[in-house]
Amino acid sequence: MNSLAEDNYLKSLLSLSDESGEVNVTNLSKRLGITMPTVTSMMRKLARKRFVEYQRYKPLRLTEKGKKEARLIIRRHRLTEMFLVEKMGFGWEEVHDIAEQLEHVQAPELFERMDTLLNHPRIDPHGEPIPDKTGLVKQEKLARLSSHKAGEIVTLKAVEHATDDFLKFLNEREIRLGLRIRIQAIERYDGSMLVSYGKRKSETLSHTICERLLV
Repeated sequence: MNSLAEDNYLKSLLSLSDESGEVNVTNLSKRLGITMPTVTSMMRKLARKRFVEYQRYKPLRLTEKGKKEARLIIRRHRLTEMFLVEKMGFGWEEVHDIAEQLEHVQAPELFERMDTLLNHPRIDPHGEPIPDKTGLVKQEKLARLSSHKAGEIVTLKAVEHATDDFLKFLNEREIRLGLRIRIQAIERYDGSMLVSYGKRKSETLSHTICERLLV
């Protein structure tokens, strides 16, 4: 059984992995807000469990066992978020902190029951893929709204960097997953978009917002 700290390290390692699968120790320290000696001590501990390949002064790398463990933590988190939204009536902006606590619960039967009650969802409330019980992730290929052109109609599939404040912003503008968005015009100066959707006939979205909406 892993500790809460070990779980958080594993998730951060998976998140920070570059295309080669490597993680810079300094970046991991900054992400977690923890000193380098403390990070080094934990890496040795995770290496003993065969979750991490650790060599002094070299980049870190999750083993296949470590990747699976990290994805199963993410599975618990995202299933919890989906359950809170679909079965308990929480808003998509309310569930992250609760799921952060429940993802560490070591009760596989609880999460399998959630999965069954939800009819085996493939994505969480923010459009992120839910790994299956073997740790396999089926990632749908999506593009940023900002990469599309005027005149196109697209469907919102996911939200990137789904902070509570950002989700509240989307709520205020009635933007949700599954929404069909028509791009009316794009401002050349700053990349902001004039769009229409639902009952909203003319809404301006900044380039920053469009970068975080995946379609």
